[in-house]
Amino acid sequence: MTQEPDQTPPTTPADTLSGSDAVNLAAEQSKSTSQRNIPTLDLGDLPVADDTANLRYGPNLHDGLLALLPLVGVWRGEGQADTPEGQYAFGQQIIFAHDGENYLTYESRIWKLNEEGEPIGADQRESGFWCISLSDEIEVTCVNSSGVAEIYYGEPLNERAWQLESASTMVTSTGPEGLGPGKRLYGLMPNNDLGWVDERLVDGTMHPRMSAQLHRVAG
Repeated sequence: MTQEPDQTPPTTPADTLSGSDAVNLAAEQSKSTSQRNIPTLDLGDLPVADDTANLRYGPNLHDGLLALLPLVGVWRGEGQADTPEGQYAFGQQIIFAHDGENYLTYESRIWKLNEEGEPIGADQRESGFWCISLSDEIEVTCVNSSGVAEIYYGEPLNERAWQLESASTMVTSTGPEGLGPGKRLYGLMPNNDLGWVDERLVDGTMHPRMSAQLHRVAG
């Protein structure tokens, strides 16, 4: 019998980790990730800075993005999906990068996993931009390869968690049918993994649609 995926959203804010413990844990974990970064394209010099997912390299992070600073990096892990097309486990990589301007670039790649946790093929991809205003209003523009374009607005819940709500959801003629408005929560967990959950309105109630727990591999 196939076990149904656990759709319990990950606990994202670091409620049980003190500030000093979080700093010490991050310093220990960074020993294996601090020298890693996303590769540059060797196609000749551009007159602008390359993207970087490591705050130690490249241009300085724009002062306007300090409230989003903990997101910068490359994150990988696994999650669960519960969609009208079925339930399945997936692997995921998320890259939050910047080029010194007042926005983060966002890139997500997802691949399906079988019951043994082995990859069995590519799934959806997503890309977009994250901005935040002087009044701490987060604005995210996001396009998904399944045929969805969305605009989210939100705010930091604290220094380690960010909540978004879709203000506009557009689906193409070949996109997922009946995709309702969504909410997303991203946050650093007590072990400094990045947890996130996407909820969608179904029959008047918000239900978890996708969630994952990712560990930092670069940055």
